[in-house]
Amino acid sequence: MEITWLGHSCFSIKEKGKVLVTDPYSPDIGYPPLKLTADIVTVSHSHPGHSYVEGIGNNPKQITTPGEFEIGGLFATGISTFHDSENGSIRGRNTVYLIEFGNMVLCHLGDLGHRLTPQLLEELGTVDVLFLPVGGESTIPVNLAVETVRALDPRIVIPMHYQTPVLKRNLESVDVFLKRIEAQGIEAKPKLSLSQSSLPSNTEVVVLNYA
Repeated sequence: MEITWLGHSCFSIKEKGKVLVTDPYSPDIGYPPLKLTADIVTVSHSHPGHSYVEGIGNNPKQITTPGEFEIGGLFATGISTFHDSENGSIRGRNTVYLIEFGNMVLCHLGDLGHRLTPQLLEELGTVDVLFLPVGGESTIPVNLAVETVRALDPRIVIPMHYQTPVLKRNLESVDVFLKRIEAQGIEAKPKLSLSQSSLPSNTEVVVLNYA
């Protein structure tokens, strides 16, 4: 499996000739326009920074709601959550996606805005790769991001949705999260290649450069 961060909460995940893209963004948020194709696209919520499906070529299958989906060997479960800590009254709903792809379980939290409940933790179960928002503001604060890692105990944590030089938002730097979780000094990678056998035994934070 090859994972590339395209910016914000958008990733390209390639496995056995299939390409999944998560939360494609509008170029209005500052990152370069997306120039890629995909077989499947997931959308956590309808805000422009997460739902610009028209930027992805090849007329991909879209998963945009809670529910269970099976597309070409990929199994995805969308779980309804909230975009804020007030049951969605401020920013609405958010969908967390649990994705079974290439014998691994990936979890993309989208713009999760609250602590994971015991029920959500049970639904998510064992997670190999966690895509975690760490920039605060419109998602969980940094302390809850760290708490979420401790609760899910994934093998790999990939930070997303944080401030970069090109982002036209006001989020926290990834360094704030890395300091809180005691993972400073990590060298960012252009992409991540992994398999079930290469997963670490203990939780490892992997920072990616946006492509």
